[in-house]
Amino acid sequence: MSGAAARARVTYFALAAVLVVYFVLVGSRGVLLIRQGTVLTVVFGVSVLVLPVIGAWFLWQTTRFARAANRLAAELESEGGLPVDELVRTPSGRIDRDSADAVFARRKAEAEKAPDDWRVWFRLAVAYHDARDTPRARKAMQRAIALHDGKPVRAL
Repeated sequence: MSGAAARARVTYFALAAVLVVYFVLVGSRGVLLIRQGTVLTVVFGVSVLVLPVIGAWFLWQTTRFARAANRLAAELESEGGLPVDELVRTPSGRIDRDSADAVFARRKAEAEKAPDDWRVWFRLAVAYHDARDTPRARKAMQRAIALHDGKPVRAL
């Protein structure tokens, strides 16, 4: 695992731990409000309890997504199919937009030629990410995961 990947993993788990502590604190406040017993505090307490439930669901979904994407990356790496970093960078290290757009155009054409190949969708997701289009990167990665796992694929 590279240094950047290790830092990202440590950061993710640290933030997840902080969120879990936050969920427990908010949940305990919700329980305290419910114990007050008045109509207003019970309604408010139940409302407050919904927040940690939604947050825990979101954290679980994000963790599942990250694990699945990492699983695909490891498989693609073992096959020697990970995309090569051919992007031009600015002096500050940021990806040059024109360079990212050129790679993206190639990756999109590959995905159009082989729409059922999870590998090209994985590489397209990386290209979307490099082009700073996170929502589409996530959708492309979800498609790659679904194709890999043999699940029904939703339209982009």
